[in-house]
Amino acid sequence: MSQNLDAIELGRALIQCESVTPADGGALGVLKGALERIGFTCQLKIFAEDGTPDITNLYARIGNGAPHFCFAGHTDTVPVGDPATWSADPFGAEIKDGMLYGRGAADMKAAVACFAAAAASFLVSQGGNFSGSISFLITGDEEGPAVNGTKKLLQWTADEGIQFDACLVGEPTNPEALGDMIKIGRRGSLNGRLTVNGTAGHTAYPHLADNPVHRLVEMLGELTNEPLDDGTDHFQPSSLQISTVDVGNPATNVIPGKAKAGFNVRFNDLHDAAGIEAWVRKRLDRIGGDYDLAIHVSGEAFLTPPGRFSEIIAGAVERVTGRKPELSTSGGTSDARFIKDYCAVAEFGLVGQTMHKADERVAIGDVEALTGIYTAILEDYFGAGG
Repeated sequence: MSQNLDAIELGRALIQCESVTPADGGALGVLKGALERIGFTCQLKIFAEDGTPDITNLYARIGNGAPHFCFAGHTDTVPVGDPATWSADPFGAEIKDGMLYGRGAADMKAAVACFAAAAASFLVSQGGNFSGSISFLITGDEEGPAVNGTKKLLQWTADEGIQFDACLVGEPTNPEALGDMIKIGRRGSLNGRLTVNGTAGHTAYPHLADNPVHRLVEMLGELTNEPLDDGTDHFQPSSLQISTVDVGNPATNVIPGKAKAGFNVRFNDLHDAAGIEAWVRKRLDRIGGDYDLAIHVSGEAFLTPPGRFSEIIAGAVERVTGRKPELSTSGGTSDARFIKDYCAVAEFGLVGQTMHKADERVAIGDVEALTGIYTAILEDYFGAGG
């Protein structure tokens, strides 16, 4: 049943599906059909939770033996924005001057197509003698709240007794050129919403009021006047950034009753979210007074230590591109933050310069090269016994 797949044509078909989160737009059906043609058994799983949209996800697998190698990613995209700022139809999948245009081209429909084309090429090369397993974990909820996507799909696989040995996520990891960077971990992310409660009053009579803005400013100073750490061998220093300060007071002669601020902490593996929250609260308590702090954790810091898995990926990248990739933990979060609880995980995909922008696009040559890289990774991984 094994046959080759064209990554460019499959990527174009995926881009033509308007799969802006939470809509699937038929994208997973397109991928399912392509994988079934090369012998994969596919299951569409819909997960739901109160207050969030239902999300369709895909689990596909070929083979039953070990080792079990997984490709993970997503087919949902961010919104287009103003279509007038695009020079091409965002869902037209046009090819111009050697570039494939469309929302999701870089992040990460073309990489998903490369996954499938690489799996097809590898299976053809095996001539029916493949004894391991290759699977796909593809969600439609990576760009959204990430509640009914990869996290629940992984829980389902665990309930089914499915175990993974290694997973490669196809996020656009390369800053400038294909071959620049492999992600072997990610910083954790914690969001805080701070509300300082005071007593409103007249600015001419401050003794009759309690100005929350003054205490808020002091509190923010406590949070930013010294670094959390100096970084590690694999992580840059942790960073707390104030993202918003809101008082909502249009009057110059009124002391407001409340003042609010938001902040985000990107933390390395010297910390966990509970420790960061304790650090924040200790500093807020130095100023004291009535305040409320709401914390939301997007993910914990994690690292897949350099070793056989990263060496296989780096070796394949270098053979195809001639570049020696950097092993990095920079950037934001990804669904790798969920996968790391199940197996070794790393990320490598296309160039990310245009992701989420108007005229999102990828080079045709990069799509072809990435297919070659993924194919080489499969050959080396299974040739090395995992």
